[in-house]
Amino acid sequence: MGRDLGVTAEKQDAFSEWYTQTILKAELIEYTDVSGCIVYRPGSFAMWETVQAFLDAEFKKLGVKNAYFPLFIPEKLLQQEADHIEGFAPEVAWVTHAGDSPLSERLAIRPTSETIMYQAFAKWIRSHRDLPLLLNQWTNVVRWEFKHPTPFLRGREFLWQEGHTAHATKKAAEKEVAVILDIYRRCYEELMAIPVLAGQKSEKEKFAGAEYTLSLEALFPNGKAIQACTSHHLGQNFSKAFDISFQNAQGEKEFVYQNSWGFTTRSLGVMIGVHGDDKGLVLPPRIAPIKVVVVPITFSKKPEASAQVLERARKLCAENNWHLDDRDHHSPGFRFSEWELKGVPVRIEIGPRDLEKDVVVVSRRDQEGKQEVPIAQAATVVDNLLEEIQASLFARAKEKLESSITDVSSREELKAVVSEGKLARAAWCGSVESEEEIKAATGAKSLNMQAPSDDACFVTGEPAQGVFVFGKSY
Repeated sequence: MGRDLGVTAEKQDAFSEWYTQTILKAELIEYTDVSGCIVYRPGSFAMWETVQAFLDAEFKKLGVKNAYFPLFIPEKLLQQEADHIEGFAPEVAWVTHAGDSPLSERLAIRPTSETIMYQAFAKWIRSHRDLPLLLNQWTNVVRWEFKHPTPFLRGREFLWQEGHTAHATKKAAEKEVAVILDIYRRCYEELMAIPVLAGQKSEKEKFAGAEYTLSLEALFPNGKAIQACTSHHLGQNFSKAFDISFQNAQGEKEFVYQNSWGFTTRSLGVMIGVHGDDKGLVLPPRIAPIKVVVVPITFSKKPEASAQVLERARKLCAENNWHLDDRDHHSPGFRFSEWELKGVPVRIEIGPRDLEKDVVVVSRRDQEGKQEVPIAQAATVVDNLLEEIQASLFARAKEKLESSITDVSSREELKAVVSEGKLARAAWCGSVESEEEIKAATGAKSLNMQAPSDDACFVTGEPAQGVFVFGKSY
């Protein structure tokens, strides 16, 4: 593959350009004429389907059922919870006309579904016997952000799942919030090989209308953090606004306790950014649409030997569910580079000389070098190699994350740390005023709280709410 067909930007020196080239040339996305709205090509959508399958199975173990609610939300519904609408108002896209006729009421294009779902919850929940109500939907949302859209990471339309649940007690709701966050953590760590920081968001950074928000945060190679997903405990804020109440066992009226939680296609962008290299994608085997590609090496001047190579390659692929690239109109070198660009974890070469020796040549995407493997042992070796690659990618990313966190005790130290592309950790009171002061002085914001703390806040000297991590963030 010519250099112009591959990635020409270096990841460390020009991350944004590298990222854009990689997702385009690896055929993950295509741009459209609407800024912030992309085509998810089969390569990226297959990875999203793997995420869906993992999460959906875990949700169902908890008794969560899938449903679907409308894309359009009447304005009056969106306004029923004051903090919620205030938080989302700048991002809402509105439908105002049907053809040339003005609508009697503006319709919001779903930025999130609390309001339209909770109108239904109020109709369905009457008794404690109706609880818990556990629903999820896989869908798209629109948030018309005015910041620079970046595919996967910050889009105006993106894909996600949103879970919405109602419980009889605060204890039950809070237990679920934590359980969901741990499912999300497992998806990132076990499927995508990405280490994450789990914790509670600050008052300023929590979800609009929530009592508190839990999040996972990840670190990009350019030193910027990114919110990976969230799980919100809504308390009774929405149930009181929408009159979602039930009669308890004693015949008394109570308002339900609610949660909402979501995981988006941003996760794909996080994975691309964390693992990729100067050649393009590096995909963890458990999420890679193609885990192993076999490239037969054939020669037009050796038709009989080439036919034998193709036959053996096809047999290997059929037996092991590997992908065969037998395109003879591209050179082996072109095909090698293309599969490297697309991040396929393992590549197998087999040519006439290899067949004579009864071996294949195996390469792993995350490391340089090749190894000869007897054909009879190829399946076992490759299976072990896939697990090694998965573990190696996670270990490498975890070491990077942990080595990028520095403890600080002043705003000056925090500013110095984040200017070096690292994350700062400190005991902090969590107040909105001090967070705004920190952002103005350092350019950083809080990511989440890692642990409780009895120490003094590094900004105000007041008792700390906990130990928080700070950093520059997408």
